[in-house]
Amino acid sequence: MSAAPFAIAPATPADVPDLMRMVRALADYERLAHLVVADEERLADALFGALPGPEALIARAGGETGVAAGFALFFHTFSTFLGRRGLWLEDLFVYPEHRGVGLGGRLLGELAAVARARGCGRFEWAVLDWNTPAIGFYQRMGATVLPDWRIARVTGEALDRFGRASPADGPERPPS
Repeated sequence: MSAAPFAIAPATPADVPDLMRMVRALADYERLAHLVVADEERLADALFGALPGPEALIARAGGETGVAAGFALFFHTFSTFLGRRGLWLEDLFVYPEHRGVGLGGRLLGELAAVARARGCGRFEWAVLDWNTPAIGFYQRMGATVLPDWRIARVTGEALDRFGRASPADGPERPPS
C-alpha cells in the first residue's frame, strides 16, 4: 500500500496511454476484458478530438509527474425532472497498490466539486451488483445505491436495427 502524496488533475493528451492501461486493468477486475475494443487513438479522439464528450481526471502518485495511480472518467447527463445537468461517472479505478489510502474518495470528492461548480443537480454512477467492496465504499461516502433501477443497453446488431428503423415505424422487433 502506497502512502505517497497524490496529484489529481484533468487528463491531457499525454495521459492517454496511462488511461488506456487503467481501462484495461479495470476491465480485467470487472471480468469484462473481452468487451474492450477501445484503443489509445479512439480514447484520445473521445476525450480531446473535434467533438469531445467525456472528461477524465488522472491521479498520480508522487506528484504531477509521478506514476499513474488511478482515474475517473465522466460526462454530463440531463435530468428533465430537475431541469438541470447531472454528472455521470463512467469509470473509477485505482490500482490495487494505491487502494486503502483515500485516493478513491479523493477522486469522488473532486468530481462532486466539479458537479457543484457546474450547477449539476445529480452525481451518479452504476456499480456491478457483485462488487460488494465498491458498494460498501460508495455507501460509506454517502451514496445511495438505488434498488429499483436497472440499466437498459442497446449495442451491436440491435443498435444497428434500431438505427435503421424509420421514426414512423418504430424499432424493428426482434425475430420470434
